[in-house]
Formats: sequence, C-alpha cells, structure tokens
Amino acid sequence: MQLLLSALAMAGGAALLQQQATLPSLVYGISVPAAALIAWLAVKSRRSDSQLISSPLRLLAFFLAGFFWAAWHGSVSLQSELGTQWYGRDVQLEGVISGMTQPFPRGTRFQFDVERAITPGARIPSRIAITWYRGANPDDLPALQAGQRWQFTVRLRPPHGNYNPHGFDLEAWLLERNIRATGYVRTREPTQLTSSMVWRPGYAVHRLREHIRENVNELLGDKPYAGILTALSVGDRGSITHEQWRVLTRTGTSHLMSISGLHVTLVAGLVFALMFRLWHRSVRLATALSPLRAATLAGLIAAMVYVALSGFAVPAQRAICMLGVIALALMAGWRAPAAAILGAALLFVLLLDPMSVTSAGFWLSFAAVAAILAATSVQGLASGPFRRFVHIQWTITVALVPLLLVLFHQVSVVSPFANAVAIPLVSLVIAPLALLLIIVPLELVAVIAHAAVVLCFSILETMSRLPGAVWQQHAPVVWTVPFALLGVGMLVLPRGFPSRWLGLVLLLPMLLVRPPKPAPGELWLTVLDVGQGLSAVIRTRNHTVLFDAGPDYTGGNDAGRRIVVPHLRGEGIRQLDMLIVSHDDNDHSGGADSVVAAQAPGSILTSIDNAGQRPGWGNSMICRAGQQWAFDGVRFEILHPVPQNHGTENTGDNDRSCVLLIDSAHGTVLLPADIEQRSERQLLARQRSRLRADVLVAPHHGSRTSSSQQFLEAVAPKFVLFPVGYRNRYGHPHPLIEARYRESGAELLRTDELGAIRLHFTSNGIEVSAWREQAARYWHQKRK
Repeated sequence: MQLLLSALAMAGGAALLQQQATLPSLVYGISVPAAALIAWLAVKSRRSDSQLISSPLRLLAFFLAGFFWAAWHGSVSLQSELGTQWYGRDVQLEGVISGMTQPFPRGTRFQFDVERAITPGARIPSRIAITWYRGANPDDLPALQAGQRWQFTVRLRPPHGNYNPHGFDLEAWLLERNIRATGYVRTREPTQLTSSMVWRPGYAVHRLREHIRENVNELLGDKPYAGILTALSVGDRGSITHEQWRVLTRTGTSHLMSISGLHVTLVAGLVFALMFRLWHRSVRLATALSPLRAATLAGLIAAMVYVALSGFAVPAQRAICMLGVIALALMAGWRAPAAAILGAALLFVLLLDPMSVTSAGFWLSFAAVAAILAATSVQGLASGPFRRFVHIQWTITVALVPLLLVLFHQVSVVSPFANAVAIPLVSLVIAPLALLLIIVPLELVAVIAHAAVVLCFSILETMSRLPGAVWQQHAPVVWTVPFALLGVGMLVLPRGFPSRWLGLVLLLPMLLVRPPKPAPGELWLTVLDVGQGLSAVIRTRNHTVLFDAGPDYTGGNDAGRRIVVPHLRGEGIRQLDMLIVSHDDNDHSGGADSVVAAQAPGSILTSIDNAGQRPGWGNSMICRAGQQWAFDGVRFEILHPVPQNHGTENTGDNDRSCVLLIDSAHGTVLLPADIEQRSERQLLARQRSRLRADVLVAPHHGSRTSSSQQFLEAVAPKFVLFPVGYRNRYGHPHPLIEARYRESGAELLRTDELGAIRLHFTSNGIEVSAWREQAARYWHQKRK
C-alpha cells in the first residue's frame, strides 16, 4: 500500500504542475525533493516507531518529485520551438512520416520527424504535425505511409488551439505528443519521395499498423462498423463515426472500442495458457525452463506486441507495466500485492510521461483498475460468478462518477447494464475475432466479426435511446470534488462496514450545488473562441440565448459539437431558450445543426430562407427589424434586416445578417454579425439613436468592408470584441479597422489572443475576463 500511496502522491505533484501558468525554477527541482527525502530517511532511521512522521515526509518527497519531474519534462519539451521569423513562411524540409497517417475527405494528416531543414537558417522543431490537402484532382495526393522519407515545402505555425471553459485544450494534447509546430504541404512547390521506407523499429510498427488497417478496410469495404474493428485491431479510432461515438458515450462503453488494458490482459492470458499447455508436453523444454516461466515470458511478449499495435496509449501502458510486474513476481517466485502492482504501473507511466496526467484516459484507466481491485478484495468479494460480476460493475460505475462528471459533465445511467452485455461480447467474441483478422485476413473472418459488432451495437443503440439514459449536469463546483471522491470511497467499502451510507451524503453536493448564475437584471455575455467564426452565449437569470454556432471545420467536425455544446453543458444549461443564427455563412451557421440536435432550442430566429425544412428547425422564424422580447429584466431587439432585404438578389447573406441589440440595466451589447457598410448605412438612416452600445462585437470580424467611421461614431463602444481565428487567412481584423477602433478609445479584445471572452454586466459595472488569462498554463505561449 505504501508504494501505491507514494505513486498517488507523485501523480498529485505532476497534476499540480500542469495547472501552473509558468514553470518553476528547476534549481528547486533538485534541492526541495532531496531535502524532503533526506528528512524522511533521517526520521525513519532514528526510531522504528516514527511512522507518524516518516510517512507524511515520504509522501511529500514523492509529491515534490512528481511536481519537479513534470516541470523538467515540460521545460525540455518547450525548448523545441518554431522560430518566430518562420511563422507562415515557406520552409523546405526533409524528414520521415513517423506515425499512422490519418486520411480525411480533404486530405491526409500525419506526424513528421524533421531530419533537416533545407532552407538556410530555418529553426524547426524535431516533430511537427502536417496536413497534405487534396488538389482539384484527387490523384494529386500521393499514397502516404509511415516510414516514408519526403522532401517538401511547408508553411508552419506554432501549436495553437481554441481555448474555452469546459473545452478541449489542443495545445496540451500537442505538447503531450511533443508536437511543437503544425502546418501544411505547399503542393505548388516540388515534392519528392526520397525513400519508400526508413527502417527503424517505431516506423516499422506504424507501417505494419497501416497495413493491417488497409486489410481490414479492404475486406469490409463500406460496412458501417469497419471503424470499430480497425480500432480494436490497431487502436486507430479515427474511422468511428460521430453517431457511433454518441451511442458509446451514452452507454458508457467507449472504453471497450480501443485496445484497452482489458484487451491487453486478455491477449496475455490466452498466450500464457496456450504456451503453458504446450511447454508441458516437452520434457526437454520443461527441464531447460519451467513451463510457468516460459508461459509468463510468452504472454508478456504477446502483450508488448499488442500494445505496440495500439500506439502505446495510456491504458495500454498501464496494462503492460502491471503485467510486467506480475511476470517478474511469477518468475522470481514472490507474491506481489495488487496495490503494489498498481502503484508500480502508476510510477512507470509517470516516469515515462508526467504530462499524461492531462489525459482523461489516465485517470479513468487507473481509477477503473483500483475499483476492480477494491471489488475483488477478500473483504468485498461476492460469492458466485454472477454476483461477483454484478458487484464489480457496481463498484466501477460508482467509483467513476466523480471523474466522469469532472471530465465530461455526464454519466451514463445505463452503463452497468450496457457493460454487462458489451464486456463479454467484446472481450470474448469481437476482440478475439479482430485479433484473428490481423493474423488471418480472410473475408469470412471479417464478415463474422462485423456481424458480432452489429449485434453488439443493436443492443447498445436500444439502450442509448432509453429516456434518461444519461445524467447530464454542470461542471462540478471545485470544493465538492474532494467530498465526492471520499464519498465514493466509502460507498465501495465491503458490505457491513459501518456508516457506508454517509458516502452518498458526501456525493450529493457535487450533484446538487450549482455554479453561480446572473442575478436578476444582470447580463452575462461569453464570446467563445471558435476560430474564424462567431458564437456568443447570452445569459440572464433564468434564460439563455445563443447567437450563432461557429463553423463546420471538416464536414461534421463542427464548433457546435466540439465547443458550444460542451460549454453549455458545463455551465449547466440543458436547453436553450432561443437560438439566433444570423445568416447562412459557414463560420456562423456551421455548428447550428449540432446545437439544435443537442439542445432543442425553444425557438430559432434566423435570416436563412427555408430554415424550417432542416431537421429540428420546425419552430424557426425569419428575423426582422422590430422583433422584441425580454428575459428577466433584460431587453432584446432585432434591428436588422428589414423585409425588403429578403428575396433581393442585390442583398448578399452578410447584409441579411440578424443584428441583435441587448439592453440591460447595467450596459448594452450590439451583435451585428457580418453586416457590411451597406447595411451599416441602412441602420444609421433608420435608427441611429438605437445603435449606441457599451460593447460591440465587430461587424464581419473587423474586415475592411465593415466598421465605417460613421457607424463607429454612432455606436461609440467602450469594448470591441473581434471573434477571429489565429493567423486567419483573411487577415482579420484589418489593420486599418483595428487602428480606427483604437483611435476611438475603445478597449480591443481578440479571441485568438485571449480565448473565450466573458463580460458580466453587474451593478459594479462591466467585468471583463479572458479564459487564456484566467486559466493560463505554461504551454500557452503568447504568440503573434
């Protein structure tokens, strides 16, 4: 147990480091843990009854070691940066495709190990992420494979992603993978394949994974669940559809659709059993090496091969380490406690990559194993295989509730029942067939495997459609999390333990305590960072309006699904009162369908003709000047367009944008979407006096075709928000427009620099906060 507690202390230190805005001095990284370790050794050596002092000091030493080990690891990773003078410039490189390629409709993405920069003076990180887009002719894109050495010209930029409350941090994900620049191939420049295969172990493994994926895809063709078998074969989950992920998420079974610790253990166990039986049959072999040791080595080697095929994900790392400790114990003839094995696995993963604590899979994987160990302990072991299985499922479900609510703000209520069906079906039928498909790539095997997946998903889809299948709620208030973790610890204690019911009491605050919301008459505005696009969440005391839903990035991978819906869920907003889709440009409406499907807005206002024919849009109305309503003392009014703007060929989508004015007791906001100077003149002519506002979201992202001097003088804003993408290709905001706003005395705020921008209109004035400042992390470098 001491080893497990020490490993947990180290994980806590590494996790604390990942919350820091700046890295600490590494001088302390040697002195502080060393001092704590010396103090612990000194106390432990003086008296045998010094546990009360030595145990806390030991945990402190491991905590500090984890903190500064992660700091050192982070500083080393950040040293490999793209030189600022090479942002957005053509650079000729030579290097090797270092991982599995990821095809998508518009091209192929891949990781690239840079061997040399051919362009003189270029300072390029050693590992980058590249996209090679298709040209007008699909055949223009070559057959890209792992291990190929290429020369080509690229344009790069430093790691940068959208940054929002309750959202995914792309920059952390890239740093964890040591990717320090992203970019795309300049196909107009010469490209050259200089070697079809660079023979290194890592490249060879990824080439093999690609070959297996191609075989699976070729055998299954366009069958709907081919992506599931690909995920179970080589750990590539890129082909699993959004709808399939939705079913897996709603049923709590997504952990089964990849090479997880469960599957690694299954492979090791099968090979162990087979080798043990075969080795026993040979007296000569059994004399040279005991069957137990031979089978143990064979199982461990098989597990390592399977982990390599998975891409060495965190759950697989944990599994191979635990199996390694068990193998050593079996071969050495000593019995290792389960807690020690788990602690050793945790230490191994942390030493290998302390930044893995930023991954949801890290916490869920180790928490699930800890729950299984608790459920199968001598004290808590139920009699009979069925009761034992039910007890394990109950323990895992309860134990993961706090983590799932913190990480995803939802828990599958049907998860115990779905896993009761899916775990045996996947582990005993589908996963073995996926493995057999690797060894024997025959169409018959593929068809049987796919039929098993179809059966599994037919059951899961039925469960996912049940009313109340998922409990969704706000992001838990921070102080409730420790109580919830203590509560689930009490709930999974063995039956008969006194006062177990108190665990439920400790869990309740996480479920019932809600985050703050606007006071009556107050207005909260959050302009989300969706890249080059717009999405603004407007909240009053009891109502929420969404103005636009951001872009569709790559055919279904849209801001609505990736950013807006998770943000609304994290804020505890279960249904929108109103959705306003200003016009039909992708950067404003691309995510709207995902929002409608997830939130079912009470009403929809839009300038899009025939919007009511879209699924879920039956309650939509055309926005027109003069429409007014009030929520909780805050008044809303549509200022534009007028009826004459509809059905007119001379009026483009931008100039038909819905323009929204929000008037509260503490300030006014104007959201003009993408109107251009023509619509600005119409607004000035019709209702100049209504345009004055404290906060203005810059028309058309600050393009040169909008924000005329007359319009700016009429609005006279104190704050101007530019919802723009980082280094966007349009150059928004235009320097002349930006200068015009600066000369007016307004404070300028940009989402590409600040992330999501929050404005609270209260009796104390307008309070402004930026998410990149509020939740700054050391990997969020300030870049232009």
